[in-house]
Amino acid sequence: MTIKNILSNMLIKKSPDELIAVSKKSELKKTLNVFDLIVIGIGAVVGTGIFTIIGSAIQGGPEGVGAGPAIIISMALAAVACVFSALCYSEIAAMIPVAGSAYTYTYATMGEFMAWMVGWILMLEYAIGNITVASAWTGYFAQFLKGFKHILPDFVNNFPMWLRNDYRFMYAFCDKYGLDPHSQMPFIFDKIPVAINLPAIFIVIVLTLLLIRGVKESTRVASIMVGINLFMITSFIVVGAFYVKPENWVPFAPNGFEGVFMGAFIIFFAYIGFDAISTTAEETENPQRDLPIAILGTLVLCTVLYVLVALVLTGTVPLNQIDTQAPIAHAMRMIGKDWFAGLLSIGALCALTSVLLIYQLGTTRILYAMSRDRFLPKSLRLIHRKYRTPHVLTWIAGIVVVVCALFMDLSISAELCNFGTFTSFIIICIAVLILRKTEPNRPRPFKVPFSPLFPVLGIVTCGGLMLYSMKYLTTSSLYFPLWLVIGILIYVTYGYKQKRLEEKNRLNRLAKIAKPDKVEK
Repeated sequence: MTIKNILSNMLIKKSPDELIAVSKKSELKKTLNVFDLIVIGIGAVVGTGIFTIIGSAIQGGPEGVGAGPAIIISMALAAVACVFSALCYSEIAAMIPVAGSAYTYTYATMGEFMAWMVGWILMLEYAIGNITVASAWTGYFAQFLKGFKHILPDFVNNFPMWLRNDYRFMYAFCDKYGLDPHSQMPFIFDKIPVAINLPAIFIVIVLTLLLIRGVKESTRVASIMVGINLFMITSFIVVGAFYVKPENWVPFAPNGFEGVFMGAFIIFFAYIGFDAISTTAEETENPQRDLPIAILGTLVLCTVLYVLVALVLTGTVPLNQIDTQAPIAHAMRMIGKDWFAGLLSIGALCALTSVLLIYQLGTTRILYAMSRDRFLPKSLRLIHRKYRTPHVLTWIAGIVVVVCALFMDLSISAELCNFGTFTSFIIICIAVLILRKTEPNRPRPFKVPFSPLFPVLGIVTCGGLMLYSMKYLTTSSLYFPLWLVIGILIYVTYGYKQKRLEEKNRLNRLAKIAKPDKVEK
């Protein structure tokens, strides 16, 4: 086979009509309405940003400075970058209501190879991002247990650190305080450290079982958790507003534009969940109408909440005293509201649980679409006979998070998640521009206003934040290209061959239909 043929095969596209026709034969159950979709969106967005990431965005990290009180500008910048992409998501999701999100849309516009790469990149956004959320869940769970120190035995409410952290954290902790690692965690054969984030593993397995039961059942649980979460956040805004001291907002931007831009990059992690809505297109009753409403509605609601929380948090606590792990609960303790800090821990657990649930749902649905296109083994997309869910892929998604949580650095996993998200958002904006040229007459229930200006602005804002952050986030900037190289190798050694085999089988079936068997005399 010539290089020209190989390149031609890599650019093979699936038309929107073909994708929609395949989705109509989907075995997934259509049960979701616009309320369910907004719950999924809020559940994926409101949680990580408010309860964990906001502290790091304000204070900064080992490879970047923080925004300080100017975090509200960082949030606005991140929201602007998101809004252009959200508009593009809304147009293309309503036009091609098929599972798979950016992966499917890329297949319709850029061809086979780019579709695989986008699907591979989306694994950074969902599966790898879930590791960060699972770790944060463990931290709040430990804080929650400490509230029962007079009720539960000490080995429960203060269980060993090696049962709630990965081995990297344990080594860093021992190095920071000059401790012998052998005194802080067990070792196998005196060489292999044993450190397991047990609560994270537990919650991931529980949510995996819930997702297998059905997406409607999962959204019911998510709606309860989202309700509790929104009540707690609103309460924090109302209570904390009475303790705001304007002098805490000075200096407003202690690290200048660098802090504002790095804050926008970090807080972007909190916004990425809205595109999880588009992964459920095949399970939505009226996707053409409901998907755009849910995507844009989620983004607006969450941005307002984020800005209000940031104003109250930076107004009640001096900049150098803001906690990076549990900033909201810590703020309440700073003003003497310990009982309310305990309640916020419950809200945080609910919020992070809903994020974990939605991220794992997104991971599974993207893998389902990729398996249906033969990039992954056909056996993986088996549908449960009773619950009508892709149970094999759901288990795989859960196991990946469990295994990776044992050895991946959590801050790097969050940064990699952001790089994956920026890339997928840029590709969605490009896909809208391509479809405007190649499919100008196709019905569009929702259209991006001021096109091509808004899609281009989406490319510029996301690309600008991504390139700027690469100057400082040196470790994850190296890992991201490595992830892309691994994806290319998988495509070359497996995916490409499977796609050609699929084409050969399809041609053989068509030949048999066109040439009926000869009747023996």
